[in-house]
Amino acid sequence: GQAADHCFQLYAGEELAVAASKTYTAQLLALCMISAALEGEEARWQELGAVPAAVREALRLGGAAEEAARAFAGAQRFAVLGRGFNYGTAFEIALKIEETSYVLAEPYSSADFRHGPAALVEQGFPVVAVAPSGLVKDELGDAIAWCQSRGASVAVLSDDRALLEQGTGGLELPSGVPEWLSPLSSVVAGQLFALECARVRGLDPDRPRSLSKITATR
Repeated sequence: GQAADHCFQLYAGEELAVAASKTYTAQLLALCMISAALEGEEARWQELGAVPAAVREALRLGGAAEEAARAFAGAQRFAVLGRGFNYGTAFEIALKIEETSYVLAEPYSSADFRHGPAALVEQGFPVVAVAPSGLVKDELGDAIAWCQSRGASVAVLSDDRALLEQGTGGLELPSGVPEWLSPLSSVVAGQLFALECARVRGLDPDRPRSLSKITATR
């Protein structure tokens, strides 16, 4: 706050784990609030008011996350696909998998993935696809189908039952969330998946090796 003209306090509470989660979602919400304020439409604030209920629903996905994670217990690499508003969600999920399970997880736009990285896909190749309802859902569906046609194992995060049934494992996202707010509930589901991926490997996701809560950099 000392170097900035304006500072938005997150009030996320204390982060008890090394891998931050509440601070990430609180930052997303703060950005959404700034966006709503700049647009000046009351409807946006009403949509924001429904976010806590959607996040509470996403937090109930722990059992589904554990079941999905068991299918990927031996995976040593992941591709995490997202697009549009949830392109950043793919980066956050990939980071959490790397931090807590000690395996390589690469985030990609589902469109960019087909321009080279798709050559990695083979039988059993692990993919996580973030595909909530919105303008890019069908494109994500095409990417999921393409990966599965080549033998990939796909964990699907979506509110679309048809897409969930395509996956090796699925986490059913809250329905009715506007696309611009979908990262808030999608990323919680993804963080839970990463949490359970670590647990099924017998690792402590709260205390990853070689990491500390504060890292000094220059």
